[in-house]
Amino acid sequence: MAEHTESMTAATGTTELHHEPAVLGITAPGFVALSMLAVVLIILVKKVPSMIGAMLDKQISKIRTQLDEASKLRAEAEAMLAEAKARTASSDADAKAVLANAEAEAKAMQAKAEVDAAELIARRTRMAEDKIAAAERSAIQAIRNKAADAATTAAAAVIAEKHGAEADKALVDKAIAGLGRLN
Repeated sequence: MAEHTESMTAATGTTELHHEPAVLGITAPGFVALSMLAVVLIILVKKVPSMIGAMLDKQISKIRTQLDEASKLRAEAEAMLAEAKARTASSDADAKAVLANAEAEAKAMQAKAEVDAAELIARRTRMAEDKIAAAERSAIQAIRNKAADAATTAAAAVIAEKHGAEADKALVDKAIAGLGRLN
């Protein structure tokens, strides 16, 4: 069987027959259909869809694993961020405490230094006043000694000038007479 195609021509009203080549009664479109059917059957027999499904399942599994790892990494990163923020907050609080402590110590040291300076100034003032007083006493004593020496020297000179041996004899006799009365 050859298939015959009939077609009519409009002008003459006659029918033309076209013959398509066929093998075992199967024409070219039939061979295309059979080839497609054979390919589909081979694909089904070789289980290509299940292999494709297995490959896709494997890819899905890898992607899920990667997503799980990414989720874990994100959770770890968030935990680390929270820890870092807590450390930062703690560090800020510690820094403020250290700063406040340093300021308090600085004020205490300044107050102590002021007290120590005032005591040192008072002590040095007393020492200076004591040295001045000692120098005054020493100067006054030196002046008294010089005055006494000068008076003694002047008196000796005056006595030596105005008193002779006769005046000394009368003076010594008078002193001796005064000694007897005391006893």
